[in-house]
Amino acid sequence: MDLNADLGEGFGVWRLGDDDALLDVVTSANVACGFHAGDPATMRRVCTAAAARGVVVGAQVGYRDLAGFGRRRIDYDFAELRDDVLYQIAALDGFCRVVGSRVRYVKPHGALYNAASVDEEQAAAVVAAVVDFDPALPLLCLPGSVLAQIATGAGLRPVGEGFADRGYLPDGRLVPRSAPGALLDDIDAATAQALTLASRGEATAVDGSRVACPVESICVHGDSLAAVALARRIRAALESADGPVVAFV
Repeated sequence: MDLNADLGEGFGVWRLGDDDALLDVVTSANVACGFHAGDPATMRRVCTAAAARGVVVGAQVGYRDLAGFGRRRIDYDFAELRDDVLYQIAALDGFCRVVGSRVRYVKPHGALYNAASVDEEQAAAVVAAVVDFDPALPLLCLPGSVLAQIATGAGLRPVGEGFADRGYLPDGRLVPRSAPGALLDDIDAATAQALTLASRGEATAVDGSRVACPVESICVHGDSLAAVALARRIRAALESADGPVVAFV
């Protein structure tokens, strides 16, 4: 099982989360590419630190929305969204190549992640950007989502992702952040959810029902206050229950 986290989400002198500490724990790093968060210096720093630790880097692409941290949906034109996503992947890949690595996968961020899970046009734009850049790149996404289906149809490899620290709806989507039950703040509960996702391929929805969720990677949000402690707990629990924690690529 892979363990990933969202990193490089600061901007300028402002830093969000402890990137270095998380890079000591995770096996894959979803690095912000400058649209929802991040900037060139931050991208270079995180790519350098990831390469030094052998952590795989993925492009975390988002809406052009620094003020809203990419958590506000934008109704893009197909071509504009495709090109914005392509731009972000290429920018991060440049910093990876400087330190002898490369972008190894793509993951949408925030509102784009949620929109592409259900919206065919936005999902198709993300997929088109990945195909244009490198059709060998996997796409990290919700299992069974519209994005996963369109990726498969385009010949990409969709990688199912489960969230340790987010609540689930009965249909397998994430609970909106504005709704009760969106976040799992308790480390014990989040660790238990990670183990259930990894071992059974399912999660418990907010209404108590069981949701099928076959995953290859578990995500911890790097911007939460307990992110480092949670990531450490989850990694230790996964290693004890399922063996090595390794990148999916």
